[in-house]
Amino acid sequence: MGRIIGIVSGKGGVGKTTLAINLGAALVKNFNKNVTVIDCNLTTSHVGLYLGIYYSPLTLNKVLRGDTTIEEAIYEHFTGMKVIPASLSLADLEGIDIISLGEKIREISDRNDIIFLDSAPGLGREAMGTLKACEEVIFITTPFVPSVMDVIRCQEVVNEIGIKPIGIVLNQVSKEKYEMTAKEIEQLTRLPVIASIPYDKNVKKSLAAKLPVVIYRPNSKASKEFIKLAAFLIGERYERKSIFSRILRIIKIGKKEEILFPQPL
Repeated sequence: MGRIIGIVSGKGGVGKTTLAINLGAALVKNFNKNVTVIDCNLTTSHVGLYLGIYYSPLTLNKVLRGDTTIEEAIYEHFTGMKVIPASLSLADLEGIDIISLGEKIREISDRNDIIFLDSAPGLGREAMGTLKACEEVIFITTPFVPSVMDVIRCQEVVNEIGIKPIGIVLNQVSKEKYEMTAKEIEQLTRLPVIASIPYDKNVKKSLAAKLPVVIYRPNSKASKEFIKLAAFLIGERYERKSIFSRILRIIKIGKKEEILFPQPL
């Protein structure tokens, strides 16, 4: 059975969808994992838009309404990760049973290593439905007091439901003096900060290109942190070697070959 991990935040606009699609793409491309990303933000869905999926006649909305099966609502992205988008139509919000989300997701959990649930922000009905459907959660926040306090509120609900918190991802970190540090956030929330994603213009450029930044610019600062976090989630260590270290390795191999196969005089 695959892991079902919710991507959760108290506020919108802190990077839930960006985190979900980049973790999904990184796990598929770098670690050969089977991953599905599900857009559980039914009222303001973004996953499809972020990935350039503008036409999706079968969506999570129709799955929850009983009009189609969850298998039929799966779209395979060119990166290899699978996506279940939510509908962009307000009319598709009618007749949805969000409480059945967990039951539907478990129908495909045995075909995935990880399923990421991109939650609606806050603690409304959609977000609560997502929390009840997942087994683990990752909190994402920007390094500012209001966003961090919202994480604490979400954490209280997660503890009541009995879901395992993996930790906190800090997003858009610039290391300015007015930002909260990872240590301060850990002391306040009593949760580990498992990644600090730096502010990187390539993330915005990748959104415009409708691509995860780990695909658009795999060597960018943000991409390296997303890939490290993906490795952490599956218990692997990932170190991207610099160009200098790769050149040095080639030189060393060349010298070794000269010793083993000396050139004739």
